[in-house]
Amino acid sequence: MTPEEVLPHALLEQIRGRAAGYDRENAFFHEDLAELVEAGYLKMFVPADDGGLGFGLEAAAQCQRRLATAAPATALAVNMHLVWTGVAHVLKARGDSSLDFVLKEAAKGEIFAFGNSEAGNDSVLFDSRTTAMPLPGGGYSFTGTKIFTSLSPAWTRLGIFGKDPDGRDGEGELVHGFITRETPGYRIVDDWDTLGMRASQSNTTILDGATVPPERIFRRIPVGPSRDPLIFAIFACFETLLAAVYTGLGERALAVGVDTVKRRTSFKNNGRSYAQDPDIRWKVAAAAMAMDSLYPQLASVAAEVDGLVDHGPQWFPKLVGLKVNATETARRVVDLAIRVSGGSSYFRGSELERLYRDVLAGMFHPSDDESAHNTVANAWLGPLEG
Repeated sequence: MTPEEVLPHALLEQIRGRAAGYDRENAFFHEDLAELVEAGYLKMFVPADDGGLGFGLEAAAQCQRRLATAAPATALAVNMHLVWTGVAHVLKARGDSSLDFVLKEAAKGEIFAFGNSEAGNDSVLFDSRTTAMPLPGGGYSFTGTKIFTSLSPAWTRLGIFGKDPDGRDGEGELVHGFITRETPGYRIVDDWDTLGMRASQSNTTILDGATVPPERIFRRIPVGPSRDPLIFAIFACFETLLAAVYTGLGERALAVGVDTVKRRTSFKNNGRSYAQDPDIRWKVAAAAMAMDSLYPQLASVAAEVDGLVDHGPQWFPKLVGLKVNATETARRVVDLAIRVSGGSSYFRGSELERLYRDVLAGMFHPSDDESAHNTVANAWLGPLEG
């Protein structure tokens, strides 16, 4: 199947038609999710033999880019499910079956969410402020606070991680596992009232002794940077799919801006279309050129993940560079679209006004601008001297 077949025009327009209402009411996208589930969208990484679409990362990124042109917040939240199923797919392709159960459960309709982000944790996946205490029999009890937990009203499986401070002979160990909706010892805080991306309902999740049985613990990794395939798989899927969402957002902003410019007329120029104004044309051209440079970067990075290309230590610079380029390019394109569209885009209810707020979320996702530049600089210049 192609992205157009997975997300036909009629379904895309239905989703687009609800986006403003979800944003206005600060409501979760229940109707969108139901229709995407019905379309098999959440099974895109599930092998075809198990009832899925059998997609790789490149095809999934194209689908997410397409979905984001209609409803960025819906696409961003769905990303979290696709990250986990994508991670399972990427690991499986590299001979690691540790998350095959994720694909099998996704095939049965389970919805996965990403519960790793923590306030103030700029080490991201290399350390944790959540405590993971070992239990008799091999399970762990997790206590801590997770933020930006997208899909909060709907997930049935939540991936979490925390630190066992006494693990690895006192050096500390990062423990990864999944809780279910029925797991005791967690609560979801209804605190998602944000500037944009409101439909994602990425509420805070409090873990207070949430217990993960041994069969749901899938990784124990040393604290600090790691070459474990899980870390690569998470970065590859998270950064690439995130870039796809913001690429779609920028694509839509450009289209709306072009349509508005063609409809606007200039009083001082005897009713001529603003499409004939050289300054407006320059801004539209700048936005189009920015987007044209982003599409091939997204496609090539995703294709190289699918192709098992070995970039060695250059993989992480490529991934974080894609994320920063996509989010920053989308922000610039939305800004240009607003500038050429005039004062109407400043009013609530304008699609560009909503896209302007949505696109700002890009700066908060890992890797942030500072971290990404540090990663790239280290790859090319080596680490700072002590």
